[in-house]
Amino acid sequence: MEIGYTVEQLRAAATDAIRAPSLHNVQPWRFRLRDGGIEVLVDSGRRLPATDPSGWGARIAAGAALFNLRLALTVAGTPATVRLRPYPAEPDVVARLLPDVPRRPTPAEQSLYAAIPRRFSNRAPFWPDPVPADARWRLGEAARTEHCWLELLIGVSAVNAFAEIAHGAHRVLERDPAYRTERESWVRREHALDGVPAAAGGPRGEPQDLLPARGFGGQHRSPGRDFEPEPLVAVLGSAGNTAVDQVVAGQALQRVLLTATDSGLSVSMLSQPIEVPSAREQLRVSLGRFGAPQMVMRIGYGQPGWPTPRRHVDEVLDLPVHQA
Repeated sequence: MEIGYTVEQLRAAATDAIRAPSLHNVQPWRFRLRDGGIEVLVDSGRRLPATDPSGWGARIAAGAALFNLRLALTVAGTPATVRLRPYPAEPDVVARLLPDVPRRPTPAEQSLYAAIPRRFSNRAPFWPDPVPADARWRLGEAARTEHCWLELLIGVSAVNAFAEIAHGAHRVLERDPAYRTERESWVRREHALDGVPAAAGGPRGEPQDLLPARGFGGQHRSPGRDFEPEPLVAVLGSAGNTAVDQVVAGQALQRVLLTATDSGLSVSMLSQPIEVPSAREQLRVSLGRFGAPQMVMRIGYGQPGWPTPRRHVDEVLDLPVHQA
């Protein structure tokens, strides 16, 4: 067993970790090497005070980055043991990883790792092809493997009930000028290493759309035309809603997203019903679930796209001075 991780191992794994998703692509994470362990931190300077006042979204994103980090270390033959929120006095440290017994990665781990650079949020309409039962089962297993649950909304009535909750939450958020200003500040109309490129924002929402769309400056479309008639909607949830639960949910989210990518599926996320506490509770009750919904996803088959930009890995590393 190795004594600790090296700077080179940290940099290589963090290069994959930063491909995780985050609200508005703010990339709210940092990684550091301390006493031979790799630590994952929330970057408090990249929080979204209007959109994410509780820090839920930043912890989900850090958890997703943690999953990529775990996977990268495992595929490199240096898997880790993980301790979540290891320091009560340092709440921004979401995880500490130390080397475990070296082993070869499994074929499933290698497949998920290969999906990291191919995963991205697809905000365009999906094709009408249904998601087959075996792919749905794989998504559910991915969530369960990370100690979370995934509820697929089956049937018109279930989707319509969710749509009503989602639109209500969307209206609440859009009434807040600070929320709208913050969202607009992260739309990128020229090349940038963070934020949401306007070209990747998807078509603009229309009043008749079944599900709400966040306004990222996408293209207008023909008036009166449905965005997408029958989406597969999935709700990811965790056992509770503590900070640790949210980091756990971030890891589950990323495993689900990579499993979807490996299955040839496209995904986009709808977090509006999670961002409004009353809507979140309404969603939980409607599902008849214990615990807390942590993310909603729209899943299907879609046209190829491209990942959003990321900052250079060296911008998110905190290294010992003599090793930087």
